[in-house]
This record gives sequence, C-alpha cells and structure tokens, in this order.
Amino acid sequence: MSQKLKITLTRSLNGTVRKQRDTARALGLGKMGSSHILPDRPEIQGMLRVVKHLVTVQTVKG
Repeated sequence: MSQKLKITLTRSLNGTVRKQRDTARALGLGKMGSSHILPDRPEIQGMLRVVKHLVTVQTVKG
C-alpha cells in the first residue's frame, strides 16, 4: 500500500503571490478549509514546499 497525503488549506490565499495561488489550486485547494488527498510523490512534495506556510499535511494509509 502506498502512502497518501491529506492536504488542507489552513490560511487564506489573499495577499499571496501568483505562484503560491496557482500551486494551491493545482493541489486541488480553492477555499480555506478545503482538503484533498494526493499520493506521496516527489512532484507533490515539491509543490508543498511552495505553500508550506498555507497548508497542513497529514499522512493517511490508502
């Protein structure tokens, strides 16, 4: 079984730079409080580094 990440947008995208907004939307996060479950892959980890101050990440088995 591969691990998955539950990513939740905990801070608002207002006032962020375009790259951060685009990255959050690419992760499937639009509104504050929205969550998305994605596979734990290097591409996703790189995207999370860009928005690490805006999201919380939990590991889920799946």
